[in-house]
Amino acid sequence: MKVTFLGTGTSQGVPVIGCECEVCRSLDYRDKRLRVSILVEVGNKNFIIDAGPDFRQQMLRERVKRVDAVLFTHEHKDHTAGLDDIRAFNFMQHIDMPLYADQRVLNQLQQEFSYIFTNHTYPGVPRVELHPIQNQPFDLQGVPITPINVLHHRLPVFGFRIGDFTYITDANYISEEEKEKIRGSKVIILNALRKEPHISHFSLSEAISVLEDLAPEQAYLTHISHLLGLHQRVEKELPSFVKLAYDGLALTI
Repeated sequence: MKVTFLGTGTSQGVPVIGCECEVCRSLDYRDKRLRVSILVEVGNKNFIIDAGPDFRQQMLRERVKRVDAVLFTHEHKDHTAGLDDIRAFNFMQHIDMPLYADQRVLNQLQQEFSYIFTNHTYPGVPRVELHPIQNQPFDLQGVPITPINVLHHRLPVFGFRIGDFTYITDANYISEEEKEKIRGSKVIILNALRKEPHISHFSLSEAISVLEDLAPEQAYLTHISHLLGLHQRVEKELPSFVKLAYDGLALTI
């Protein structure tokens, strides 16, 4: 399995519009963060988890030629706003793109992108297939996937475990029952917004505490805001098994 970080930033991305902080002015490429998303390549399948407003740019940067399905963690715009750009894969692959998400999220997509789902669609709009998933394992084109139900303040969000790899973003609470689904993962990706507490995201110390409990061989932090600090500086403060992710980082698992 290969996992590529398409974006590792929070909803505003980094740099933030109009901000003059040292992170937003940084020349380190690792401090330039598009909205959060990953590409998972397993076997001969390519899956995207979340397609935010930077989706087109991310596909071009990584030269992605094929996408077999898109999984959505939840309905917030920084995770869904790029859905229109799956048209390119419709045209190249001659398929309706399978979308996997909680029914609540699929309902929201139908509302936000109503022009895709009308009875008489305009020529050239995206073509999709909706696949509702629940909090139980499912098969995605031959790949077993286990959803992990976490909370983003009061909003349920799905993380996903694929083999020895678990991906969780936009969370500030994981129940003990759901943690049991994660245990044994060799690689875990978890969100860490900033150092100060936040109402709906893990802070840096909270994320590290969760990771120390789950004890993967390696962990990466994502959904990072400019308030966390400079990449080079923060990495030196982390436990040896934890690293900050950055856009374009690729892992082989």
